[in-house]
Amino acid sequence: MKSSLEETLLSAIRTIPDYPKPGILFRDITTLLGNARAFRRAIDELVHPYAGQKIDKIAGIEARGFILGGAIAHQLSAGFIPIRKKGKLPHETVRVAYSLEYGLDEMEMHKDAVTPGEKVILVDDLIATGGTAEGATKLLRQMGADIVAACFVIDLPDLGGRSKLEALGVDVRTLIAFEGH
Repeated sequence: MKSSLEETLLSAIRTIPDYPKPGILFRDITTLLGNARAFRRAIDELVHPYAGQKIDKIAGIEARGFILGGAIAHQLSAGFIPIRKKGKLPHETVRVAYSLEYGLDEMEMHKDAVTPGEKVILVDDLIATGGTAEGATKLLRQMGADIVAACFVIDLPDLGGRSKLEALGVDVRTLIAFEGH
């Protein structure tokens, strides 16, 4: 039996078949973001385990991680670090390459966004293959961040991303899982 949290979140997430290509079931959280009750429940559940802890920064992965991460940073009275695609940040950056399903891409953050030893939570909407989250983890660690956890609304466990992060010693927190992709 599903919990009321799972029911609330599942009913607020739209699934779009064959996007961005045939055979993919795209999990669209824009409907969750537009539903005040579901959005609040998701943020509260992601914040809860860390309330009362000293969290210095929330690192959000472009773009939906910015929305979720900003709300979480506010609730935890933490700073926010945007992790963006290459070429989008105006100041001196550090960069890492990461694997996509078909090829490589690069992401970056400002060089002065985190100082060694700061406690950071990584946030994005969804963990699938884990390539982006793994790249962000490596980027943050390269700058000396202590990654407390990686948090996602959705886990696609069939794709193995969670395991990839756990193998790096990262505590992974997700709210709901969708079997199949």
